Amino acid sequence: GWGWLPRRCLNAMSQYGTERRGWPGSPDYRLYFKNADGKYISPFHDIPLFAESKEDKEIPAKRSKTTGTEVLFNMVVEVPRWTNAKLEIATDEPLNPIKHDVKKGKLRYVANIFPHKGYIWNYGALPQTWEDPHHKDKITGCCGDNDPIDVCEIGSKVRSSGEIVQVKILGVLGLIDEGETDWKIIAISADDPEAEKIHGKYFLYFLLQDIDDVKKHKPGYLEATVDWLQLYKIPEGKQENQFAFNGEFKDKDFAIEIIKSTHEYWKALLHKKADGGDIKCTNVLVSSSPFCCSEEDARSIVQ
Repeated sequence: GWGWLPRRCLNAMSQYGTERRGWPGSPDYRLYFKNADGKYISPFHDIPLFAESKEDKEIPAKRSKTTGTEVLFNMVVEVPRWTNAKLEIATDEPLNPIKHDVKKGKLRYVANIFPHKGYIWNYGALPQTWEDPHHKDKITGCCGDNDPIDVCEIGSKVRSSGEIVQVKILGVLGLIDEGETDWKIIAISADDPEAEKIHGKYFLYFLLQDIDDVKKHKPGYLEATVDWLQLYKIPEGKQENQFAFNGEFKDKDFAIEIIKSTHEYWKALLHKKADGGDIKCTNVLVSSSPFCCSEEDARSIVQ
């Protein structure tokens, strides 16, 4: 069965809980996060980027805290697959709850782009990463979009908003969204239940080692991903999105380098070495950060 998975992989959610304020489908809806000790935390700043890592400080050694040689990352799920509500981490609110995005006073939903229904992956972000809007990306020539880095999780399970999922990185697509660099990390959850067996014993988790394996074992998914991301804003009256590398996916190693650099930008942000503008850096667990607050302060923010 599951002997090859780190035990914590199977119960990543037990480390974190959420607390709702307001009603889903309303502008005042907020989903706040708590850790296993019941402390209110920020999903942007207080959940470690590296799964199982107590520290936010360094990339773990190749073989530590992994399945085999695999470094696992925590993903904050914002939008469950097949749904349309544009839920996102509120970067400009203290403790960064998940909220329903509002534009010009209206709640935002993505259109169904035929033949797709809503988002075609579990969509979310990697905590402790930041695409710096003052940093021009050498590759794309565009500045960052001022958000944590986005993740498209392609496992078979439909996740819930607010779930923390441990993922394996497979590759990345460079989206240019209205002149900003907006990397889309392609990943699969480490506890993916899709038992697509070869010779009766291997799980999909093992089959998918890099981006080329996705083409082999999930045919059409990457093409659909490019199609969706290129077209999803057209129903709003906007232009097609553009891509770096002509819409070609880059491999796992390339993706991990991008993640490392956005993790460094996040560290600079949390230590006042970068200008975050409206971004709220309030956190409870990054003790070296000048924005670190007490448990009581965090509780009063939520209440």
